[in-house]
Amino acid sequence: MQTVFINTPLGTAKIEGDTNGVSVISIREEGEISKKIPIELKEVVLQLQEYFAGKRTQFNFELNPKGTDFQKKVWKALLEIPYGKTTSYLELSKKLGDVKAIRAVASANGKNPLWIVVPCHRVIGTDGSLTGYAGGLWRKKWLLEHENPVKQESLF
Repeated sequence: MQTVFINTPLGTAKIEGDTNGVSVISIREEGEISKKIPIELKEVVLQLQEYFAGKRTQFNFELNPKGTDFQKKVWKALLEIPYGKTTSYLELSKKLGDVKAIRAVASANGKNPLWIVVPCHRVIGTDGSLTGYAGGLWRKKWLLEHENPVKQESLF
């Protein structure tokens, strides 16, 4: 497993992965930036830099997150939320076939190991509120404004 730390407008991103794909992208306030980028992670770093520069709306590198089957099902559904759009936890639960699973869906959303790439920041409260975000609500707000600087539009 290779690891690299890069600077982003939201703090220091930690990226972990290998030839099977990226398993973790997380954020922290600050930290030492890597001087060398492992070959297995160069494309990931490039695409994240393009995203923050406003030049990329989709990612196309191999993902290899660790989680339960249910978590992976939720993360896969998150990948279907288009750039610049949002959905609610309730709508996501409906899409996954069980409106009663809203708490489990929210929990899986919160355990997403692939910050930004699996866009859990695009899930908001039914009333449009910015509810829960492991990276902090200020980062969620920043990401949503970055992806849609004019106005947030609901996916559903």
